Amino acid sequence: MLQQPYPLYDYHVWANDRLFTHLEQLPEDAFHAEVTSVFPSVSQTFGHMYLFEQLYMLVLAEVPNEDIFPKISGWTEEAQGKTVNEMRELFGSVTERFRDLLRHTPDPHKKMTIEHPKYGKMETRFSDILQHVVNHGTYHRGNVTAMLRQQGYSGVPTDYMFYLLEQHNDKR
Repeated sequence: MLQQPYPLYDYHVWANDRLFTHLEQLPEDAFHAEVTSVFPSVSQTFGHMYLFEQLYMLVLAEVPNEDIFPKISGWTEEAQGKTVNEMRELFGSVTERFRDLLRHTPDPHKKMTIEHPKYGKMETRFSDILQHVVNHGTYHRGNVTAMLRQQGYSGVPTDYMFYLLEQHNDKR
């Protein structure tokens, strides 16, 4: 686990792991079934989340956009047609690299200038971008829960409070 000041990233990883564990208990077709939602399937939602994790990890590492954007199609292709376990492995690899970046960024409030290709340049902080990564994951984990319910399966609680309760109970 990371030490302060990055506990929200630990929560993000915990919530993704919890959802992967839940998905592993369901029939594999629940991961790939077409639904009417933000994305056409749970697997494609995770593919989007995977791409986003890769992209923003490089943004936080201050890699220039011209070096990031050519990688997007490869990340998209890499996530295509994966099983739940294979997708979990992809996320595990990104998590290791992300945690390494966080370990080497001791100042969470470090100022950064980022540039979105459509919305322009903005001054921000490292911690704000990391918060965006966590919020993005929360949003799409909610999408996945709705997709599973459409298919007749239950979701799994991934709220931050459940994470805090589990952390509290593990310390007992």
